[in-house]
Amino acid sequence: MDSMEERLISASGAVLSGSGSARETQPATAPSARATAPPAVSAAPVRAAEQRAGAEVIGFDEFLHQLHREKRRAERSRTSLSLAMFHLADRNQRGALQIDRLLESLCAVKRETDVVGHAGDGQVAVLCPDTDESGTRSLLRKVSREAGDLPFVMSVATFPDDLFDSLAQGIDVPQVFEPFIATETVDHVVGYRLKRTLDVVGALFALIVFSPVMLAVALAVVLGSRGPVIFKQTRVGKGGAPFTFYKFRSMVTGGNDAIHREFVAKLIKTAADPAPARDDEPVLYKIKVDPRVTRVGRFIRRTSLDELPQFFNVLKGDMSLVGPRPPLPYELAQYQPWHLRRILALKPGITGLWQVEGRSRVSFNDMVRMDLRYIRECSLATDLSLLVRTVRVVLHCEGAV
Repeated sequence: MDSMEERLISASGAVLSGSGSARETQPATAPSARATAPPAVSAAPVRAAEQRAGAEVIGFDEFLHQLHREKRRAERSRTSLSLAMFHLADRNQRGALQIDRLLESLCAVKRETDVVGHAGDGQVAVLCPDTDESGTRSLLRKVSREAGDLPFVMSVATFPDDLFDSLAQGIDVPQVFEPFIATETVDHVVGYRLKRTLDVVGALFALIVFSPVMLAVALAVVLGSRGPVIFKQTRVGKGGAPFTFYKFRSMVTGGNDAIHREFVAKLIKTAADPAPARDDEPVLYKIKVDPRVTRVGRFIRRTSLDELPQFFNVLKGDMSLVGPRPPLPYELAQYQPWHLRRILALKPGITGLWQVEGRSRVSFNDMVRMDLRYIRECSLATDLSLLVRTVRVVLHCEGAV
């Protein structure tokens, strides 16, 4: 990715320093060419321009729907989609007249396919379909010239490239990407009222019931190899927020993760899926022989006992009992845009549709489709059914390696 100095241009044309995938500029200042007063114009053309601008500006809800539609289109066509957010730099001076002036400037320079709308909290935005970084930079220069001395701040993001960068680095998703994430629930309210209650009650119950088993597993891990009992790892949760993920350690301490990185890259890109040992065996979409796994680790993985500490993640609110599995940041670097939908709208879970119906027997794309299906159909009855079915899967070690 280019640096922020190369990618952002302020409304006055100055390049600013900074870091991060979301980029903000300083308040725009009036160009010297506008130092003199503009020639007088009649009121009628001004009112006509205001009416034209008002007709082209859509409300917040409609803007989210437009963003939702264009994001789906960008996912299918694998083209860039840029979003420029604008708000007045001096909140004390922000008023209806200045917002109207800013909207008039945006409508004057936007292309026919661009969408101008209100973005909430006094912000306005321009959605630029099929537009990459250079195209958005051109728009910013035009807005700078058109707006004159109006002080405003611009934040720019390009989907999916910038969003992928933030997620793959394991950092919090910048605020400028919130509209992209909000569109995941624009047509459907994900979850249900009692989901958090079920999570807390279920996690507490499981920790009490399995406390003797957890103590025995912890002792086996300590005696089996050197290292900590609990393995901590950064995973990506709802809305791209990173969190610390807990498991019983099943590998040697300090093992190289190159083997898993390579496997994930091949799996997601479908360039070299793992092949079956014989023609009559099913394909297992999982590393069958991992030299990093200890003898105790192989047992607790096969029986899913290594997952028990994740009930603490549920109590903390990072995870749910049922939901998509939380990915590693470096996995997201391999995602296609539509894959991101599995992590943006709902908390990740300990179990889910993939765990009971597919697990290591289905391809990555099929796993994502199962996650999206669960997100669409999420309900109390669905969660209770999946929890019951998970018990059967774990007892039979189905799909475990």
